[in-house]
This record gives sequence, structure tokens and C-alpha cells, in this order.
Amino acid sequence: MGAFKPLLPFGEKTVIEASIDNLKAGGVEEVIVVLGHRGHEVRDRLAGYTVRFANNLESESEMGVSIARGVEQVSRDADIVLIALADQPTIPPDIINFLIEERDRTGAQLIIPTYEGRGGHPVLIDLSFRDELSTLDSQRGLRGLFETHKASILRLPVASPYIVRDMDTWDDYRTLHVEMFGVKPSEDGSQ
Repeated sequence: MGAFKPLLPFGEKTVIEASIDNLKAGGVEEVIVVLGHRGHEVRDRLAGYTVRFANNLESESEMGVSIARGVEQVSRDADIVLIALADQPTIPPDIINFLIEERDRTGAQLIIPTYEGRGGHPVLIDLSFRDELSTLDSQRGLRGLFETHKASILRLPVASPYIVRDMDTWDDYRTLHVEMFGVKPSEDGSQ
């Protein structure tokens, strides 16, 4: 995309702020933001937020390293973790809450939300897998965890296409912004 996605404007907020607000509104009690490239800018922007930070100093690493750094910061008394992407600011809080409620109702250890058969995010993982999350295979990442524990997966159909949509291109970003706010963001993504 060629832009620093977390700090792009998204309505009156930034992409990362909208993502965090949706998680908290959906019932997530503890949010851990994994910082990498330009992490100091994200930390500064989130100064007013009640979040914890983890650092991934390997800026070119696979996502599994960021997951491991984040899981290291999760409270020991937590029993589940939701792994969400910073560039999905449109996931409705009710979807997040639905994942948590379905885990409570079913006891499922791994929940993957699906929309029209496609898996998306956030994924919910029981922290009995904490050690495995800390040592994910660099090539297979979460996919490897899910392949190893197929019998523990609940694929949960949801009514929101936003679980499978992120912002990999300027067109993705503009489209999501228009869908949410009815207007295009500024051409350069500035606030």
C-alpha cells in the first residue's frame, strides 16, 4: 500500500483507534498492541488509550513473531485471546461479542469466524495453546496451529463481510472509508 496503515484517518479517528474501539465495545477486556516499524508513533497516538504494548523488534518478520510478542504480554489469568488485525477497523463490535459468547456457550478452543465460507479475523484461541502461540512456525503461522488442531476448531458463520476485508491497497482503504462514512478519505491519507 505504501502508507503507514495504523495511523491513516478513519472517520474522526485513525485505523488503529477504530480497531481498538471496536474490540473494547465487543467485550475485549485487555488490548495488547504489538508495535513494530514506527511503533513510537503508534504508542504516542494511543497515549490516551488503556492498552498494553508489546514490541516486535524484527520488523521484517512473519506475523507469528508479532503473535508471540503479544501473547507474552497477555495476563496469566486470561483464558482466551482474540487475534485481530490492525488494518480491519470495520469489524462490528457485535461480531466480536458473538465470538466470545459462542466460546462461552460451546467451550470451543479455536474459533474462526467465516463469511460465505471464507475464514477471517479476529480468531479466538483458548490459552491452553499459549505455548504453541509463542513458538509458531515462521512459515505456517496460525495456519499451522489450526492444521494441527483441526478437531478443536469451530468455524462460526457470521453476517459481516468485514471479517474477511482488510486494507492492503489504497482502493481497499477508500472503499471501506466510503462504506463506513459516506465520503472518501483525503487523497494522501493525512488527517
